[in-house]
Amino acid sequence: MTLTEKVQLWQERVQDPTLAQQLQDLVQSGDKEALSDAFYRDLEFGTAGLRGVLGPGTNRMNIYTVGQATQGLVNYLNSLPGEGKSLAICYDSRINSRLFAEVAAEVAAANGVHAYIYPRLEPTPALSFATRYLHCDAGINVTASHNPAEYNGYKVYGPDGCQITSQMAVDIQNAINEVDAFDSVKRVSFQSALSEGSVSYISEEVLDAFLAAVADQSVAEPGDESSELDVVYTPLNGTGMECVGRILQTIGVTEVTVVPEQKDPDGNFPTCTYPNPENRDALQLGIDLCEQVHPDLLLATDPDADRVGIAVEHEGEYYLPSGNEVGVLLLDYVGRVRSANGTMPANPVAVSTIVSTDMIDKVCAKYGIELRRVLTGFKYIGEVIAELEDADRVQDFVFGFEESYGYLSGPHVRDKDAVNASMLICQMARYYRARGKNLVQALEDLYEEHGYYRNKTISVTFAGEAGAQAMSDLMAGLRADAPAEIGGHKVVQVVDYAEGVNGLPSANVLSFVLEGDLKVMFRPSGTEPKVKAYVFANGATAQVAQDLCDGLAAAAQGIMKGE
Repeated sequence: MTLTEKVQLWQERVQDPTLAQQLQDLVQSGDKEALSDAFYRDLEFGTAGLRGVLGPGTNRMNIYTVGQATQGLVNYLNSLPGEGKSLAICYDSRINSRLFAEVAAEVAAANGVHAYIYPRLEPTPALSFATRYLHCDAGINVTASHNPAEYNGYKVYGPDGCQITSQMAVDIQNAINEVDAFDSVKRVSFQSALSEGSVSYISEEVLDAFLAAVADQSVAEPGDESSELDVVYTPLNGTGMECVGRILQTIGVTEVTVVPEQKDPDGNFPTCTYPNPENRDALQLGIDLCEQVHPDLLLATDPDADRVGIAVEHEGEYYLPSGNEVGVLLLDYVGRVRSANGTMPANPVAVSTIVSTDMIDKVCAKYGIELRRVLTGFKYIGEVIAELEDADRVQDFVFGFEESYGYLSGPHVRDKDAVNASMLICQMARYYRARGKNLVQALEDLYEEHGYYRNKTISVTFAGEAGAQAMSDLMAGLRADAPAEIGGHKVVQVVDYAEGVNGLPSANVLSFVLEGDLKVMFRPSGTEPKVKAYVFANGATAQVAQDLCDGLAAAAQGIMKGE
């Protein structure tokens, strides 16, 4: 079907008045590139589900693409053995998130799949937990995580509470391909499904059980609770307020000041264009508030509350530790306290990704923790937890993290959990405060012990149909003609993860190992039109490590831009 035919079909079939008007405005604008981008492909369903810009079109998030995806999903579930299929549904604060969640519930109910849906927005880890707690066959979370306001998304989880495997994604995509977005999608009204019992609201019991499971992961040293901790918190207009607030109360952190402009859910994210706790801009209002109240810690969760970032005042300025640095701090804290209080398992296991800092190898060695490296994506960490559970070793899992601000210290969920991480970070800050240190000083102690490590992630955006081809060409070019040096450092080894490395699944990732124990890795994002470069450097001093990191980052960016 040609682009013109697709557009004409949508003009004829779209019944939603808002989408119909948006489509008319797009056609009348004469912007051929924007029209092409909305229709040049179907929104791709991968292991992260769907993610895209809101609006009319096959390459956009709207009630028709969500309905089509859900019809494919329930067709897949109904093809599996067994009766009485069910799924859990959660949604965040984004534009149309509740609408899309209810559409998914309507499609499930119309196809004989019972839908359990949270009665209000809740964090991503609460969906992972509910899927397992309610023994569902799948879970759906309507969220685009920390993307800008014009995005929304649709993540699918397996019965184990993990985001779906690559094979399950392929099987669901094949089922979606058989569905016509206008003629093949069955729906019943949400209210009638509620009345008839084919859709149920998830009870407060489930959320209470989730928070109790988070609290069970506490590793606080006895006596630390007596040390007060002042916190400024921002949920970045997302889902974190309820669960993070409740868990901090549970552990006795009661001096919490919330950033007022970012307290309430708002999918427009009016205070920052990119609600990502990795970015200083997103935390600036929180930092401004900190300069007034001078807390021990600024805590920021992203809109779906699976990632968390922090800022700490040190020597008159606010330092924002990276995701790698917070991961190292937490891993060391868990190892330190559990070793001291006798709760460390005999064969502890930590899990991180291939793009996370090499410093964690040193920390794991210190505490006798086995470190397992997996591909990028927390579902792979979840899969290791599942493997340990199958081997009756789930208690051996002590910590998992990825450099993009995702952390988990227990098997209660199979995704990153900012509620769990917020608890641990506050307990860690209280631990060091009781010993006369802040988290920056604690981090510096670790660098002095293990060496100075610096990491940086650089992203280059490749928008539209031409951008997708440019991303493909970039990775193909790096494979066909690998650089002999990067940033003046000789390449001594090329590792192509597409070929499968150390038993890992194939992945579109290239690693260039450089002389001097340096490294640069390239990887297309699975959720955004970007290629990312991950830079690894270390040195005897902070300045040496930083200079090496900056030089490699500039060189990597030049490679991605074709300079």
